[in-house]
Amino acid sequence: MKDDSEGALHHIELWVPDLNRATAEWGWILSTLGYVIYKSWPLGISWQKGSTYIVLEESPGLSGRLHQRTAPGLNHLAFIVGSRLRVDALAKDSAEYGWTPLFPEKYPHAGGPEHYAAYLENSDGFEIELVAAQ
Repeated sequence: MKDDSEGALHHIELWVPDLNRATAEWGWILSTLGYVIYKSWPLGISWQKGSTYIVLEESPGLSGRLHQRTAPGLNHLAFIVGSRLRVDALAKDSAEYGWTPLFPEKYPHAGGPEHYAAYLENSDGFEIELVAAQ
């Protein structure tokens, strides 16, 4: 019998330079998208939805304090949201939580004419993409 969970994403761990700031910025979008706090400890916190969880950690092992999404490594996380109206509402609300739009001149089609999404960057340089379900 084949395990249907094989290949599913288990978790993502993001090392952040300021856990309090990251918790406020990421906590807003993750809780808005239905993630709930899973675990927390002095240097980290995680949110879970289904079997996947996302970890933020201010690790003492950080080699630097700056994230550069255009360097080799993680560029962004993309989340499916319910509709184009939902993308618009989240993009509008995002500024209140430390996120700024990327490619505003191309919004909402920065990913192409058939792709409706908001690209946002937080104060630490992490990018998310909020994609309307088709």
